[in-house]
Amino acid sequence: MMRLETQAEVCSSLKMWGHIPCGTASSLKKSANAHPTSSFLDSGISFGFAAEVFLCFSGTLTLELFVGTQKSFFGQSDLHILLSPWRRSRRCPKALGGMFRNVAAISLHLIGPLQRKKAGTSLTRCLHQTLTMATRLQARRLDGIDHNPWVECTKMASEYDAVNLGQGFPDFPPPDFALQAFQLALSSDFMLNQYTKAFGYPPLTKILASFFGKLLGQEIDPLKNVLVTVGAYGALFTAFQALVDEGDEVIIIEPFFDCYEPMTLMAGGHPVFVTLKPSPTQDGELDSASNWQLDPTELASKFTSRTKALILNTPNNPVGKVFSKAELELVANLCQQHDVICITDEVYQWLVYDGYQHTSIASLPGMWERTLTIGSAGKSFSATGWKVGWVLGPDSLVKHLRTVHQNSIYHCPTQGQAAVAQSFQHEQLHFGQPSSYFVQFPQAMQRCRDHMIRSLQSVGLKPVIPQGSYFFIADISDFKKKMPDLPGDKDEPYDRRFVKWMIKNKGLAAIPTSIFYSRPHQKHFDHYIRFCFVKDESTLQAMDEKLQKWKEELRP
Repeated sequence: MMRLETQAEVCSSLKMWGHIPCGTASSLKKSANAHPTSSFLDSGISFGFAAEVFLCFSGTLTLELFVGTQKSFFGQSDLHILLSPWRRSRRCPKALGGMFRNVAAISLHLIGPLQRKKAGTSLTRCLHQTLTMATRLQARRLDGIDHNPWVECTKMASEYDAVNLGQGFPDFPPPDFALQAFQLALSSDFMLNQYTKAFGYPPLTKILASFFGKLLGQEIDPLKNVLVTVGAYGALFTAFQALVDEGDEVIIIEPFFDCYEPMTLMAGGHPVFVTLKPSPTQDGELDSASNWQLDPTELASKFTSRTKALILNTPNNPVGKVFSKAELELVANLCQQHDVICITDEVYQWLVYDGYQHTSIASLPGMWERTLTIGSAGKSFSATGWKVGWVLGPDSLVKHLRTVHQNSIYHCPTQGQAAVAQSFQHEQLHFGQPSSYFVQFPQAMQRCRDHMIRSLQSVGLKPVIPQGSYFFIADISDFKKKMPDLPGDKDEPYDRRFVKWMIKNKGLAAIPTSIFYSRPHQKHFDHYIRFCFVKDESTLQAMDEKLQKWKEELRP
């Protein structure tokens, strides 16, 4: 590495690779194609040209040259060129003088072949060749989000033949009327094998508008206020891509469904976290998801002039919290006060237990105009593989999601949409009655929940009783005290090590709850693991057999 401290040294030394015109702010005016650009970290200023690179100085410029040691694409060394700062400012400073107070730092990671270029060779051509050969395959928006703990847990569960209580899917069939609707879609109208309307199969958008319009107290236009997506996951991704811009802040309530953070980052946004905190419980008393509360002052402090959206998940995954009307009003007031969009993930809205009621935040005064409400046929009708989701909201928001949708997937499978349309028509006829699936299903799942809670308690796990959703978390603090040194990486959260230990030694698979937290907060919540109780009776029996063996091993 060599350091070149003056403008003259830099210009002289760079001649080995080609000519770089060097100048000052005064000479910038002579260059019509010079564009002021500010650094990503506001640490310096450079100027980019269509044809060449123009370096402007005020004070000291440092040039660092590194020679790679690994093989490059053309066989000699690892070739990278990093120009930092090199990002065009969205608004040019009024005074050029102020821009040169920072140090302009450029790091050129070059290789031998580039050094051997003859003087006079165009630097632009050299750099273009260098950049072309050094282009990495992975887009920078994927940095840090490639690891998926779900894959590891699922693979381990399969390898050790464990009872899978981790992943959130039913291992029983959808209701008969939904299966019949899908079979009809496959065999009746051959045109259901073809494209339908890009933004949703018309009978589906119509029934969604009618069904949810009554619940939300809105006249919903099937063409303007409804978008059918590839599952709720697709609705979330489309919403982030359509509405979150570079530098926008998105408030995420944690623990959160783990896609919210990477989707924010991929859109260029900045996630801002606010944590649900459990209230103390009496000794020997099981905790409840209703005890996990937002601190109103902390929540209010997260809103700034840069806040674009807040993501709400009720009933919540993984805790199973159903936000009360008072809590929703707190969120709604802050969103209106700061002109913030609310993206509400309500895929578990029908799965609410113990007499609790689900309220959609879009139904509150003043919230329809700023809310996107996301739902899922997979969660509604126990058919997660159908991958039919939707988003409801004002045209002022949904129109931007349609733009993303039409320029990405464009269209969702027609037959699945037809089956979901028929299923909702069935539910609309039975809604609120004992014959309604949306009444029967949560009753059945509450029995499964209670079964699993009792069983897990027998070996010392302490479930947090959920108000809704597929899931609950269980406290493993006692195990952390008794066996703190489980195998695993030094910095690996305890719950991840415990889940691996439980899969290998007890034949039961769960999901570590720390993955639902931002990195700084993972260590504070690594004494919980998540279970899915939406399982068939045979799965619960297999769980009981594993737990019985575990219980016997605990006897002195």
